[in-house]
Amino acid sequence: LQANPAGPAFGENLHRLQQLLDEVRAEDLHLAPRGPSAAAAASGGPPWAGVVPPVSYMHICETESFSMGVFLLRSGACIPLHDHPGMNGMLKVLYGTLRIACMDTLPAGAAGAAPPPPAAGSGPCLRALFRSRQHYTPASPPCLLSPHTDNLHQIDAVDGPAAFLDILAPPYDPQHGRDCHYYRLLEGPPAGAEPPALPREVWLVETPQAADFWCGGEPYPGPRVCL
Repeated sequence: LQANPAGPAFGENLHRLQQLLDEVRAEDLHLAPRGPSAAAAASGGPPWAGVVPPVSYMHICETESFSMGVFLLRSGACIPLHDHPGMNGMLKVLYGTLRIACMDTLPAGAAGAAPPPPAAGSGPCLRALFRSRQHYTPASPPCLLSPHTDNLHQIDAVDGPAAFLDILAPPYDPQHGRDCHYYRLLEGPPAGAEPPALPREVWLVETPQAADFWCGGEPYPGPRVCL
């Protein structure tokens, strides 16, 4: 993932990594279906100390080039819409079902672009292309993101707890301009019974991290990764 995307080796390496990730199963990482544990509650600071979080993270490894870990979501939990500045990534569901909404950023000053809605006055606005909203299970191929395609996504656990293996290259690093930003979709409820068709252009507003979302930490029980 960290190779030059314009180079011939990048596509080959990406395809090989997809194949390898597609073979990973929950039992390979010594995981059984469940949500975040009480151990994750102990890692939270105020005001969440002692409260089991909606999402927890099992750190596997991290270098300057990439990070790898497992996210566990309780039933109904949501990782809000967020970005991955300048990063590539892969997400493989280990158990449960995830609904993943993916978006691309668009140039703000494009000709013919509709102005942001009046409700946008609460923060910086961003034009985006809402590309897809799909369900992923352990039988699904990995979900991919790149610096310019599907770089923003929202992840919801559907009908029970879920977990996914997450690889980012390079990892988040605020000191190098790779901080995580959260967004809210600026649009009202659909006019009809069916949601608007995708893909479509939308406006997003940058928001602080939601008060009901936080991520705890808990030990990774799987095989050790040696680099």
